[in-house]
Amino acid sequence: MKFVAFERAKQGTGASRRLRNSGRTPGIVYGGQSQPQLIELDHNALWYALKKEAFHSTVLEMELAGQASKVLLRDVQYHPFKQQVQHIDFQRVDAHTRLTMKVPVHFKGEEESEAVKVGHNLVNHILTEIEISCLPADLPEFIEVDLSGLKSNTTLHVSDIKLPKGVKFISHGRGDPVLVSALATRAEEEAAPAAADAAPAEAKAAAAPAEAKK
Repeated sequence: MKFVAFERAKQGTGASRRLRNSGRTPGIVYGGQSQPQLIELDHNALWYALKKEAFHSTVLEMELAGQASKVLLRDVQYHPFKQQVQHIDFQRVDAHTRLTMKVPVHFKGEEESEAVKVGHNLVNHILTEIEISCLPADLPEFIEVDLSGLKSNTTLHVSDIKLPKGVKFISHGRGDPVLVSALATRAEEEAAPAAADAAPAEAKAAAAPAEAKK
């Protein structure tokens, strides 16, 4: 995904305020072997770019002063109540250095699973993003998880899914967190014992006429 940035000469609270009033957003690019670079972006273009999932989770191509470079979005500051981006940070990407990044998790096949079709379970998506480590070339836009094999009253952990080649999960000491849980609803739980109690009663009622004939 590409975007255009412009060099920014002035910094400070007053300069940033004037920049925002003119329809621009101040920002900075840091990392790599170069010094931090002050930049500014067109606010409207940036606002719509931020609505796209890929802008948050993929390596971006930034055009600055006629040159293209690879960067990652690292931080966005929004106005407390206005629809305005106050400041934005990007990090330069080195093709040979592993990076850490939070990427979204997309779920599919839930409606076809045993948990939903047979068990009528309530499926909860506990995590909607995970943090990973990989080389820039291996960074996925998202992690897709197929839930078609989900069983009733079970949980799916991060270790249960297959990550793309070159991608490692970063746990930060949390062990093996749960991605998805499938739980029977209260109505289903109550229906099961009721059905079990009804079966002996039906059998006894069916046997009564036979006993009467004897």
